[in-house]
Amino acid sequence: MIDRAWLVLLVLTLTGCTVGPNYKRPQIAAPDAYRGLAPDAAAQTTASIADEKWWTVFDDQQLQALIRKALAQNYDVRIAATRVLQAQAQVGITRADQFPAIYGGASAANTRIPKTKLLDATNTSSNLVNLSLSWELDFWGKYRRATESARASLLATEWGQKAVIWSLVSNVASAYFQLLELDAEMEISRRTLTSRKESLRLVEIRQTGGTTSMIDVRQSEQLVYTAAASIPDLERRIEQQENLISILLGDNPEPITRGKTLVENHFPPTVPAGLPSSLLERRPDIQSAEQQLVAANAQIGVAKAAYFPDISLTAIAGYNSTALTNLFTGPAGFWSFGGQLAQPIFTAGKLRSNVRLAEAQQQEGVLFYQQSIQQAFGEVSDSLIAYRKDQEYRAQEELLTVAAQDTVRLANVRYDGGVTSYLEVLDSDTRYFNAQIALAQAELNERLALVQLYNALGGGWQQ
Repeated sequence: MIDRAWLVLLVLTLTGCTVGPNYKRPQIAAPDAYRGLAPDAAAQTTASIADEKWWTVFDDQQLQALIRKALAQNYDVRIAATRVLQAQAQVGITRADQFPAIYGGASAANTRIPKTKLLDATNTSSNLVNLSLSWELDFWGKYRRATESARASLLATEWGQKAVIWSLVSNVASAYFQLLELDAEMEISRRTLTSRKESLRLVEIRQTGGTTSMIDVRQSEQLVYTAAASIPDLERRIEQQENLISILLGDNPEPITRGKTLVENHFPPTVPAGLPSSLLERRPDIQSAEQQLVAANAQIGVAKAAYFPDISLTAIAGYNSTALTNLFTGPAGFWSFGGQLAQPIFTAGKLRSNVRLAEAQQQEGVLFYQQSIQQAFGEVSDSLIAYRKDQEYRAQEELLTVAAQDTVRLANVRYDGGVTSYLEVLDSDTRYFNAQIALAQAELNERLALVQLYNALGGGWQQ
């Protein structure tokens, strides 16, 4: 009879109902196409640059080496990995509540009672070995819903780990390109300083010969000092940028080896963005937000299950004897089996408030999930616009730099011919220097826009 009762209880537990809503993905109004696509990209396919591995998008081998080192050593990545281990352990802890807990025990005690006027001295002995079982039946699905929530939290943590990798790849690439741009500015400043020192030498020769005035010498010195002053500031910025990259790599601050120059890191003029609907599956932050929503949804079932009775079983069996030699004999054995049902009757609204809390948290999860998607669409649109417009801006800066360079040449010809003052040379040389710096920054912005677009589309975490 006991075996049959256990079988009936097991079947009831496994086939019991599960209260609370089952998860359904909220309705999302995804646009048909991203705003910001180039006019000639209307017939784009489902392919996206985000489907490419990061080492195919960034073909600078030194940058690839830096990213690989960062993925192996970066502290944020390592912290995220430990959080996954914590979430895995939490699933095991939560899931264990669905099963019986069995404990074993043993005890031995010897007691001597001293002699009194009425009684002689006595010695007593007690030896006990037992197994005990306790099991709260999950008839209403409370523990199954809790396990569902824990597993969703684990998935959210795993997607969170991918999101850390996703951000790290773009951060290292962006920091590396910024370092290359500072190198380009340094090269421009040093080249300009050398050229201006030579111009100053020639002006000083002309002033000594009486063909020009001291004011031309002083104006030429201004050009030299301006170029020279920019070099220490650039050296500071370069070393600080190297420190930033070192920290991203998980290293102490140290010099960073370069690969290609900034302009040698080529990117295509247009990149495929893919379908907006695929963004929901590709971006790890959206996937993490959805799993957090799944976990919150399951917690509603946990809260609702508290309305129903708790059904628990207890059992104990073992041997108890005053002598070890007789411990496991038939007369020494004992057992006990029982069940208990506890139904909440009055909790002053606590259960109802717990359900409302879980439902409100689920609604927050829905809004956070929808907000994450909306922000992702905005980031993609911004990045597409930035990449296209930064290309146009860089093209204009190239034309401006060429024009400024030719202006310097003509100004020097006019000055050498005595047609104009050295002020024209000073002004045109300053404009040329500024144009070169602006062009280097435009080259950087174009590359940063590509990195941001790749990131916004959900690329970079795939290994």
